[in-house]
Amino acid sequence: MDSMLWTNNLVIVAVAFGGILQKIGSVESLLGGLIKKVKTPFQLVVVTILTSMFCITTMCDQYLGLIIPSSMYKKNFDEMGLGRNMLSRSLEDGGTLWSPLIPWSSCGAYHSAVLGVPTLSYLPYCFMNIINPIFAIVTVSWGGNILYADGSRTNMFGKLKKGHGPADAPEEAHETAMKALAEKRTAGIYKSLYDKAS
Repeated sequence: MDSMLWTNNLVIVAVAFGGILQKIGSVESLLGGLIKKVKTPFQLVVVTILTSMFCITTMCDQYLGLIIPSSMYKKNFDEMGLGRNMLSRSLEDGGTLWSPLIPWSSCGAYHSAVLGVPTLSYLPYCFMNIINPIFAIVTVSWGGNILYADGSRTNMFGKLKKGHGPADAPEEAHETAMKALAEKRTAGIYKSLYDKAS
């Protein structure tokens, strides 16, 4: 336990610091203007991933890199008719995978201490951590790998498929997302399972 106290203290201090920053709304103040310009799923995914990376880099803890962007952007995912599982996946792409690459984050400090290797030394071998956020952004740019509120999804190439049912979400949020999805499909912005093209 004594050997892990430095890492544990880093987590405690980071969570306390991040909690203060979240409570005073500093991240929303810095990045809130971005979300007003977001009009497409591609832009929303990019902003979510980058915000998650920013929070981990500045607040030193993976949990804050997941909690703060999720509370900031969950309504935007609902208003675009996207599933909450897409929000979760975007946070994993930008948050969970990015955390071990930051030397002063709790994950980076833990991995470095356990492996006995500096973070920047193992960084070039973290292929999934580096490629996955890029892959997520590139595929969503042409409409691939999008998860909708009704459970339908697009495959990597943008072809709409029937899913396994909608992701769990609070009832009111799910209703908002379903309504937004129906409106966007009626307007022809999103493909429908009933379209001949899909």
